[in-house]
Amino acid sequence: MKAIGKNGKDGGILFQKRLLITGVLSPRSIAFAIAQAASAEGAEVILTSFGRAMTLTQKSAARISGKPDVLELDVTRPEQLTALASSLKERFGNIDGVVHAIGFAPEECLAGGFMTAPWESVATALQVSSYSLVSLSQAMRPLFPPDGGAIVALTFDASRAWPLYDWMGPAKAALESATRYLARDLGKEHIRVNSIAAGPLDTVAAKAIPGFASLRQLWARGAPLGWDAGDATPVADTATFLLSSRARDITGQIIHVDGGFSSQGAAV
Repeated sequence: MKAIGKNGKDGGILFQKRLLITGVLSPRSIAFAIAQAASAEGAEVILTSFGRAMTLTQKSAARISGKPDVLELDVTRPEQLTALASSLKERFGNIDGVVHAIGFAPEECLAGGFMTAPWESVATALQVSSYSLVSLSQAMRPLFPPDGGAIVALTFDASRAWPLYDWMGPAKAALESATRYLARDLGKEHIRVNSIAAGPLDTVAAKAIPGFASLRQLWARGAPLGWDAGDATPVADTATFLLSSRARDITGQIIHVDGGFSSQGAAV
């Protein structure tokens, strides 16, 4: 078993915490910023990836303090969820937190395809972007210690319809609702579940969304505090707080980290 806290400084708010973080692809990934911030706060970080993305994740992991391990996980395959849980149990014993930073929608579900996308494509978007939070939480549930821990997911404000976002909107709405239901069902085990609704950030995934630049412009006009789409550290800092014991009585919440945009009623 590895020493806890080897990646970060003693005394950080995540010291002696072990975290599983999904969704790290490139150093521009939100999950990468979270992994860096968590490591700096003393956590031991473990990453997941699969397929052709595995090499990219491993290269990114080499840039994170402690050079975290990268384990295989395709969230659409139940056998990989089971295998991941077994591997974590054998190698690390327990985990204290999980970051769900997974989302995908086929091209036909975006950019005006809301009314025409076939169910097969919509089902893929919902399974990967929404249901996977439940399946991942269920798989990791036995690995939390008796005093519980935290699960944090990433969303994009699902309370309104966004230009060209189409089926990712309902997928994120399902994710946000799942956050509340998981908080209900896991609360008795002292496992907290929250989601962060981030403003638009310049990630690889975001740039694959047609018309993403128009979302950035909305935030430039409407966020009271302003919004830097190239800086994921405000989201990462919020995630480290939610993963720490300082957030011990916060669960079932959607925390907006968006420069205040969501509070203003700005025109879409």
